[in-house]
Amino acid sequence: MSKRVLTTESGAPVADNQNSATAGAGGPLLLQDQHLLEKLARFNRERIPERVVHARGSGAYGHFEVTDDVTGFTHADFLDTVGKRTEVFVRFSTVADSLGGADAVRDPRGFAVKFYTQEGNYDLVGNNTPVFFVKDPIKFPDFIHSQKRDPFTGRQEPDNVWDFWAHSPEATHQVTWLMGDRGIPASYRHMNGYGSHTYQWTNSDGEAFFVKYHFKTNQGIRCLSTEQAQEIAGQDPASHQTDLLQAIERGVHPSWTLYVQIMPVAEAADYRFNPFDVTKVWPHADHPLRRVGRLVLDRNPDNVFAEVEQAAFSPNNFVPGIGPSPDKMLQGRLFAYADAHRYRLGVNHTRLAVNAPRATTAENYGRDGFMASNPQGRRARNYEPNSYDGPVETGRPLSAPLAVSGHTGTHEAPRHTKDDDFFQAGELYRLMSAEEKSRLIANIAGGLSQVGRDDVIEKNLAHFHAADPEYGRRVQEAVHALRED
Repeated sequence: MSKRVLTTESGAPVADNQNSATAGAGGPLLLQDQHLLEKLARFNRERIPERVVHARGSGAYGHFEVTDDVTGFTHADFLDTVGKRTEVFVRFSTVADSLGGADAVRDPRGFAVKFYTQEGNYDLVGNNTPVFFVKDPIKFPDFIHSQKRDPFTGRQEPDNVWDFWAHSPEATHQVTWLMGDRGIPASYRHMNGYGSHTYQWTNSDGEAFFVKYHFKTNQGIRCLSTEQAQEIAGQDPASHQTDLLQAIERGVHPSWTLYVQIMPVAEAADYRFNPFDVTKVWPHADHPLRRVGRLVLDRNPDNVFAEVEQAAFSPNNFVPGIGPSPDKMLQGRLFAYADAHRYRLGVNHTRLAVNAPRATTAENYGRDGFMASNPQGRRARNYEPNSYDGPVETGRPLSAPLAVSGHTGTHEAPRHTKDDDFFQAGELYRLMSAEEKSRLIANIAGGLSQVGRDDVIEKNLAHFHAADPEYGRRVQEAVHALRED
């Protein structure tokens, strides 16, 4: 069997891949060595800008299978038949650290699912927590700046982290999640995933419902203590990647059961708190979990860079039967995610294999840009409407319209009966066992005690006191004890 021939980018055979061309046996290199120059130039360009957030990630392919009838709530094609399977790609990630960071760190985890449906790709972009730190996207860049490496010291600074939280009381709920036992998952396989935001489903009769997504791990929840995480991060910084890769390779296919909470649209206006506030959860007593299907991951990517690093998820990739809600953070992400990918990967990133539709074909009039490969040429028209055979609009909206009222301008989020920033953080604390509470207190105090300004510490303590008097008292005592040592 003849060996494959090594070639240049243009397809010309390479005669020598071990020695550069020189002027004589010991002379300087020649500029005419096209293979050398091309090889070095390509090597210099192997990396692209990393994601500002969710930079370090892992991913896998699999399928989603419908197990329960939800056609009374949505006419989404991939959910219309019990037993129906849809190919998926899932990307997990840490949020704050860079591409070179460790996996076993205290940080939320991204949980993004791309459904390759017959009506286009549907992207569900969430986290492993059901809530988030801020409720308005105008605060998001400031939040991330406070969590990233300080521009002077080059490291994450407790002063910055806790100063932002001191001025953001709505973060108290998520901080309680993050500093608790679930703040460091043992692996991507052993954590839940949440859509976090509120979305809209529309059925075939045009009735609209608001929904929240819950992916419950079938492997069981497993987490790491701070000490365990520090040891694992030192032994294998890519511990979560290693675990996911090896599990799938040996035939242990992780799975999650998808549930949704459903709220009729009419109920949202009078609910006791703002149902579109991503810093809050919907109590299950009000809106119980309804099973939808099963997500299974069974195939590793062949190339992590091409398929994980270049995977582009955008929450504005909806399909018929699913749409947005007035959730302000979601509304901001509808723009920000797609724009981030256009910057990192180029305007044609949707034509990369991992991002392109698989069960259907993209048909539009987008042309040109970096790395354009659209085959439509000759006399194909790039405008619409036209008198030829180009793709046309359907006239059928993907989801039901959202009612709006009031005056334009900047507004604080609407307030309802129990719509303070601390109530649910207190409820979460009171649900914890004595041991869980002790670990939570120790984790918070360990970080807060490193803050240099007393006023920042006091503002944060006030948040924990407002959530639960015992919670606040114990954090205060632990912080003061550490600062006196």
